[in-house]
Amino acid sequence: MQHRGLTITEVPAAVEAQLASFFAGQESVIAELGSPVERAVEHLKRFVLGGGKRIRPLYGWTGFVGSGGCERGGEDPEAVLRAVSSLEFIQACALIHDDIIDASDTRRGAPTVHRAIEAQHREGNLRGDAAAYGEHAAILIGDLALVWAEDMWRGSGVSQDALARAEDAWRGMRTEVIGGQILDIALETEGSESAEMADRVNRFKTAAYTIERPLHLGAALAGAPAETIAAFRGYGRDIGIAFQLRDDILGVFGDAAITGKPAGDDIREGKRTVLYTSALSLLDAADPSAAAELRAGIGAVDADVDRLAALIARSGAVDAVEARIDELTASGLTYLEQAPISDEAVSTLRQLAIKSTARRS
Repeated sequence: MQHRGLTITEVPAAVEAQLASFFAGQESVIAELGSPVERAVEHLKRFVLGGGKRIRPLYGWTGFVGSGGCERGGEDPEAVLRAVSSLEFIQACALIHDDIIDASDTRRGAPTVHRAIEAQHREGNLRGDAAAYGEHAAILIGDLALVWAEDMWRGSGVSQDALARAEDAWRGMRTEVIGGQILDIALETEGSESAEMADRVNRFKTAAYTIERPLHLGAALAGAPAETIAAFRGYGRDIGIAFQLRDDILGVFGDAAITGKPAGDDIREGKRTVLYTSALSLLDAADPSAAAELRAGIGAVDADVDRLAALIARSGAVDAVEARIDELTASGLTYLEQAPISDEAVSTLRQLAIKSTARRS
């Protein structure tokens, strides 16, 4: 799939160029605010430009091109690329804040933003509590990322008609990702064992803003019919949830060298994932004492992560979640057969679905 030489495999690099250009455009404004703000923005710049697969802009671009946006000719593809690139700032806000909430030390194999700022505070022998300063500064940096997402989206150069068509999706996506995060921390405090609520977290905290809404946004910018948007959203919902279920497995059993985060982090953090709720349900039926041990250990300060991971593995929950991933992947791909989506887009979305949900260590 291409436009003016831009193939789908080249989209991530093109997105990075758009983001770098946006940062460059903010330099004079930030300089006027003072050097502390400049230093804070450097952390955001390193985070946004220093990693990530650009999966959200990639889906946004696929939604636009796959529903005939380039052929319709109503929108400048360069402006559309700029618009969907703004999704990386939504991602940055979500991850920076999520790392603070989870007290995470690493992200993508490097210190999280709040830990990096904390370290700078200590190295500079500054006044006050270094950890608190790191968290406070990172919260504000995440807020700035959310503001800049809005600025980049609305200043992208797409038409006002296109922005109006995409407005409901844009507003919905931002509310969903924050609402999903609220659900996530609420379920932890409540000690929830509800598989249904864990599914809601998967959809709204991750699936919606990772795949479903980016496709929706791209298709809306293109002026796609409701039938096409519904198909994209159905695919995005199912593949997005499968993607998060894969991440849940990696959160317990993944290789830190690949995931960039320590194995067992979800157990330490007390995450109420589908994997966890499935394990409890299976252990309640087969081994109540093991179920009690898992309940007591999840999120505990002195949790024996290896032992609890072994209980989850023994329960059969991994196989159950793997089966669900396979079902969701199949159902998500079925949506692509039900609407006028280009063959190239269908091929791309199949590849992305397989890559996002495939088993890996």
